[in-house]
Amino acid sequence: MTEGFRAVYGAGPDGVWAAPGRVNLIGEHTDYNDGFVMPLALPHTCRVEAARRDDGVLRLHSSGAPGGVTEVRIDSLSPQGATGDRGGWAAYPAGVVWALRAAGLQVGGADLHFESNVPTGAGLSSSAALEVATAVALDDLYGLGLAAPRLAQLCQRAENDFVGVPCGVMDQMAAACCTSGHALHLDTRDLTRRQIPFDLAAQGLRLLVVDTRVKHSLGDGAYAERRAGCEAGAAALGVRTLREVPHEELPAALERIDEVRLRPLVRHVVTENERVAETMRLLEAGRTHAVGPVLTAGHASLRDDFAVSCAELDLVVEAANTAGALGARMTGGGFGGSAIVLVRAADAEVVGKAVNDAFAVAGHRAPRIFEAVPGAGAGRVTAS
Repeated sequence: MTEGFRAVYGAGPDGVWAAPGRVNLIGEHTDYNDGFVMPLALPHTCRVEAARRDDGVLRLHSSGAPGGVTEVRIDSLSPQGATGDRGGWAAYPAGVVWALRAAGLQVGGADLHFESNVPTGAGLSSSAALEVATAVALDDLYGLGLAAPRLAQLCQRAENDFVGVPCGVMDQMAAACCTSGHALHLDTRDLTRRQIPFDLAAQGLRLLVVDTRVKHSLGDGAYAERRAGCEAGAAALGVRTLREVPHEELPAALERIDEVRLRPLVRHVVTENERVAETMRLLEAGRTHAVGPVLTAGHASLRDDFAVSCAELDLVVEAANTAGALGARMTGGGFGGSAIVLVRAADAEVVGKAVNDAFAVAGHRAPRIFEAVPGAGAGRVTAS
């Protein structure tokens, strides 16, 4: 990979770092409600070759993006945009540099060259992989000594305040903290985490990711709308976040919300937190097969209560379950992107074909299907 850096900058890098994409097993739209999530790292990664600079200049280049090198002085970085295109890909690593410096960390300039095989627009956190790869590289180059959770929080701040996307912290925590062979049970309120063994092969199972390869424009502002609705629901109940609403008290809580449109949002978040708890109990008991119906129930909640699914995602779930999958659901923010399907290994090919056939009959572009094998979190790949 270092040939790419050398071709762009004329010299070799100081090292190579990588951060993974992620797929979320269960716990959707709960992270910005201080709730529970359970992501796992994908084998797909964003890799960055990096070298320090002593002149306060940040240079950014991506093999997968049009245009050449983006160059900016680090002391000019601000949330108002100093990369020339706040909405472009370069805003994400530039935002990480800004967030580190805003936190009082001594970060100087750098040359960065990125290569990624994390599918973009698929709800698999390609942006978080880009951010966390940048952060771990700068952490090493400048000897910052950041613990992984703090690094993830700073990356979240970059995306929230610099890029302008009001995401929760799950994606960055997954990229920074996941471990191979495990799902990460994360309490997003205090960042307490547990590594839950997730060895599907040992139980004759596979987890498929189905990238629908569609993204509907309706989703552009819907994430912020749903987040604002959750905040309004919490305020109506007199709690700081919906995390504080116990599952057993949900019916009474819904009756106390006068604004009817908020009730389904609240119901989804509270029941989704319970689904995360149920999934953890099943995995710890070695009953991974039984997780399937929980996934499908989660999809129904995202479709009907949170209203963030779409025809393509619903078709994946319906076709997969009809063909013998143990369970399936959309994953990620919604309105396109990916779904996950839990299958017996012996049924994986049949289920995958059923999904492809259903897309063909519906006139949709063929989806991309691959297996999710829990991978490792971010770190240094090589010294040069």
